[in-house]
This record gives sequence, C-alpha cells and structure tokens, in this order.
Amino acid sequence: MPGIQTIVCMRGFLASSIGVTCAAALALPLALPSAAAATAAGPRAAAAPPGSTQSLPLAPLGSDRAGGAARAEGLPRRDVRPFSLLGVVWDDPDDELRGSVQVRTRATGTTVWSAWQDVETHNHEHAADPGTDERGSGRVRGTTAPLWVGDSDGVEVRVRALAAERSTGARAGEPGDAPAPVGDAPVPVGDTPAPVGDADGGRGPAGGSPGLLPAGLRLELVDPGAEPPPGGTPADAPRANTMTAEAAASSAVNADLAPLGALTIPELTKERTQADLLAARGLPDATGARPYVGPRPRIVTRRGWGADERLRERNFAYTKTVKAAFVHHSATGNNYRCSQAPSVLRSIYRYHVESSGWRDIGYNFAVDKCGNIYEGRAGGVAKAVLGAHTLGFNTNSMGIAVLGTYTSAAPPKAAVTAVARLTAWKLGLFGANPRGTTYLKSGGGNLYRKGTKVRLNVISGHRDGFATECPGRRLYSKLGTARSASARYQGR
Repeated sequence: MPGIQTIVCMRGFLASSIGVTCAAALALPLALPSAAAATAAGPRAAAAPPGSTQSLPLAPLGSDRAGGAARAEGLPRRDVRPFSLLGVVWDDPDDELRGSVQVRTRATGTTVWSAWQDVETHNHEHAADPGTDERGSGRVRGTTAPLWVGDSDGVEVRVRALAAERSTGARAGEPGDAPAPVGDAPVPVGDTPAPVGDADGGRGPAGGSPGLLPAGLRLELVDPGAEPPPGGTPADAPRANTMTAEAAASSAVNADLAPLGALTIPELTKERTQADLLAARGLPDATGARPYVGPRPRIVTRRGWGADERLRERNFAYTKTVKAAFVHHSATGNNYRCSQAPSVLRSIYRYHVESSGWRDIGYNFAVDKCGNIYEGRAGGVAKAVLGAHTLGFNTNSMGIAVLGTYTSAAPPKAAVTAVARLTAWKLGLFGANPRGTTYLKSGGGNLYRKGTKVRLNVISGHRDGFATECPGRRLYSKLGTARSASARYQGR
C-alpha cells in the first residue's frame, strides 16, 4: 500500500514501517568455524563495511487508472542516499510486469544525469521452484532484473504497462525457440515446447490483467557497502586459475576437499581416481567423484567478495546430485570493471534476499567478464546446493551467472573459458559429461508442466528450461564452445 517502505533488516525477515527507511550496518564474516557448524553465521569483523536498501513506492503517472491498478507509475527526479544497483519489485510474485521499466540516474556528487536505461522486466523465471519452502515462505515478491548503475545519488523511474497478449519473454527466431508438444513423456533435447501455465492449470508466472501494472510497485535502491578487505578481491585483469589447499579450506564446509584445491593434481589419473586420492590421504570420499574430474579452478569465496552472512537464511538446502548446469546472464548491464565485480555481487545478493525475499543469492556461482569465478549461494562449492536460478529445474542442477547482459554484446572469451573450467570440475565431481545429455523432472514453469521428464544438455542455457531471453543470444551461442572445452578439461 502507498506510503509503506519495506526493508529486510536481518536474515531475510521483513520489517515494514510507514515513512521509515531501515539501513542496517553490515559486517563481513570471519571464516565459518567448522564443517559441523556450517549452518551458523560466522563471527563479525570489527570494522563493518555498511550496506543498505532504500525502498520507494511508485505513484501513478497521470489519471489513467482501471480496476484499481495503474497503467503507468513512476517516481520523479529526486535526491536519495548513495546506491549502485536498482530494480523494481511488486507484491505478488505470480504477477508479471508486462511492460517497460526505464530509469535514469545521477552520478554521486555531480549534476550529470544518465540517459534513460531499460531494466529487464522478465525476472520471475529466476526463482525457487513452486511448492518449495523458499517459494512458500510468504516473503517472496515479484521483481525485475537488477540493473547496476554505479555510484549514484539521484534517480528517476517510469513504468508503463503494455496492453498486449501474454508475453513469454523469448524472442522469436532465437536459438531454442522451436515449439514441440508438452506431455508427460520425456522431451527431446533442444526442443522448446510452447509455453504452458502452472502445473495446476492456473495463470502461471505471467498472471495479472493485460494492460495493467502489478500492485505495490516499489523502486529498490541498493548500496553494496564498502569493498572487502584486501586478500580476496580479484584485480581488473584475469588472474591465473590457481588455488592452494589453504584457499580451498577457507570455505569450511569444503575442508575435506582442501587437498584438491590446486590447479593440477599430478596424482590423479584415469586409473587413480579422486576417491583413491582422498582415501590415500585419510579423507572421506564425500562427493562420489568419478575419474573424469577437471582441475579445480580458483574460486573467490563468499568471504572474498564480502557476503554478509547475516542476511541469508541460517540453514542450507541440498539436492541429491548435480546432473546439469544452467548458464545465465545477470542482465545487470556491462558497465562495470572487474574490480567492481564483488560490489556487483554484494548488490545482487542484497537484492535477492532483501528485495526479492529469497533465502540467499539465487545463483550457485558467478563469473565476471575477466573470467574470475565466485562462490554464490552458501552451502559448499563442491556440494549439491539447491539454488533459485531456473524456475522448475533447480533440483539436481547448478546455476552459473555471467555478470553482464549478453543479448547484443558478445561475452568475453575469458568468461566462456571460466564457465568451461568451472563445469569441468563441478560436474566431474558428480560424474556428468559436459558434452552429454541428461533428464531432469520439471517442478513447474512456462515450458514444461510439473512432473514432465525433460532431456537437456548437461550444460544448458536458462532458456532451455524456461521461455526467456536469458542468457542472451550471444552467450547462448557460445555454449557449444563451453561444452567442448569443459569436456577437454575433464580429459575426455
């Protein structure tokens, strides 16, 4: 309702107050104390880099209203506290914002305003599956994709509805758009059936009325806080893909895999498996690894990019295995330096938890345009952590977000190589062939009804499981390259 600003103050629980903005002072966590205590947030550092979210209700533009909902809403130019990322949210996560969102911002400490920028409105496809605890928490909202705008202290926004037929978010003629029947039988890989509703036959994620906007539109402005202390932040240039056992052990939930942290593992051959190596060192084979395991790449931990562990839910959620990797683009734009990637990640993390109402950042991993790899959702980089990245196919899969927007812009070679290196290692731990196909059961979405067994590439694009532009046609076209390289890294 107008006048209410909603902010998440801690651990994803919401606090609402009329005319009040909650700005929490946040701190970087120290390392988790042990694998046995992995569900607890670590102790706080003494000097806490702050971060905050401002939530500003939008108002109707003009007097054109119908059925109690506006066709255009916005916010006039105004001064705000500094922020770097923004997005629009609304009350009902099952409603789709069918229309356009445009923003312009003012760089902090200047009088210079940007040109109008488009915000990607189709973001409901990045979410927890229907029927899961995360989806049913009562805290989840509808959201646009977040947009990174850099250090700003002024903003203006306009949101307009489109009186059009129900949109799927996919562009005709792009890869993966070929229609095919939907049913209970397995669907062949590469076929993308016509959109369907929810498994219960309801309105699905594209609910609401044509030509009207969702109720409760609010602009969310995210300040990522200060940079984390030196030691874990990648430089502008790509770094060598090396990782010591000590670095691997800094993620306490993966302490048993620390000996596998180096780029190359001379002891590991097709005859001498990872399980043999672990056994020889007196460590349990916690992963059920297979002989074809790519070298573990350097991964910047959550501590390295400055994740505040008090924002997320305390516990972790796991699935049985990792059978597939879904590649995404974050749709946050390409106007960032790689040295800013930790700030972009902290902003996305805060937007997913505070603004979207999720338990943690949705992606399991992120990759920047310099090829640096980052730990995403907490729970252990070598474990089958349940994410919220591909609606309907989060179970037994992992989500990798390449930071940026790659619909028209080509992804850098370093980023594609990083996807290949990451999947070679992580999929290899679970015996998956990056060049192969697998079956996943749909949890419900706009392409496959709940319970449908779908044959998918082991390395798939987001659009293969949901009708969306993600990961952008230019990144999607590079997935064949990533599959081949990933298989080579595995020694296939």
